[in-house]
Amino acid sequence: RQLCSSPLVSLSALDVVTMSTDNVEAEAAADICCASCGIAGVDDVKLKKCDACDLVHYCSDICQQDHSPKHEQLCKERAAELREELLFRQPESSHVGDCPICCLPLSINGKRVALMSCCSKWICDGCDHANGVRQRRENLQATCPFCRHRVPTTHKELEANAMKRIAANDPVAMTQLGFTRENEGDYDSAFGLWSKAAELGDAIAHWSLSIAYAKGEGVEADQTKKIYHLEEAAIAGHPQSRHNLGYYEMRSERYDRGVKHWIIAVNLGYDEAMQMLKECYKAGVVHGHGQEVVSKEEFAAALRAHQAAVDATKSPQREAAAKAVATGCRRRIY
Repeated sequence: RQLCSSPLVSLSALDVVTMSTDNVEAEAAADICCASCGIAGVDDVKLKKCDACDLVHYCSDICQQDHSPKHEQLCKERAAELREELLFRQPESSHVGDCPICCLPLSINGKRVALMSCCSKWICDGCDHANGVRQRRENLQATCPFCRHRVPTTHKELEANAMKRIAANDPVAMTQLGFTRENEGDYDSAFGLWSKAAELGDAIAHWSLSIAYAKGEGVEADQTKKIYHLEEAAIAGHPQSRHNLGYYEMRSERYDRGVKHWIIAVNLGYDEAMQMLKECYKAGVVHGHGQEVVSKEEFAAALRAHQAAVDATKSPQREAAAKAVATGCRRRIY
């Protein structure tokens, strides 16, 4: 059905909907004003949100500075709320994610994955083993199962691969080289590498920094920064960091927070967190007001979630790899 019969003006239904949507967005923008001077965000006036809380908008840095004394307390409270929401949100996967070949969740057991120095990809033992079997059967050169780069045979080649990846700003390679420097006793270099990798979002780097701040290796010991990096690693899906946060909260008698951390770690398949929940449930640990820390329903749900997470990492190829390791056919180191 034609909305306008004039030969000079003919608008389709899509044009009308688009114009209507644009009008709604313009009206919504007009309702948003600078918290300091009150100017509306329309036409050439662009407002930016407060970076910390997202509650208010400002038209300029000057307005933000002028309004800061009035907004500071509310901003801190809202920022703390947002941090709590982020901290206790269940990650979609662990920090290692899925195998890029079979696309199944990787095991959080470090013995069941291989890190390829050529491309910094975590590969499950099943795909690694299947690739090795195929190459031996066809008498092929040993190559990476993901990028097909030749497998390094010396420590010098391993480090050369690492330096290439670091030159490409690869945080995984930075973290691994940090471990090498740590083993050599060069804590300052290790700390520098982990710091840069953490800035790029690597969960294992945050975990390593938490240990460095706890021990005072390569940096002055700092409990606050230790907890911060544990939280950053936990947010990124690192289950051991999450477990340690739970232990810290339980020792501080913040039982609800401790249990929440352990439940999130259990949902990622972390065995030690499951064991801690089991001990709390069996011992009947209670809050100061007499309520159980871990209820029967919570414990049952945690058992199911833990088993589901473990089962999700299983496959026939991975079982074959486990049998090969058990019978003495060790996997290659990359």
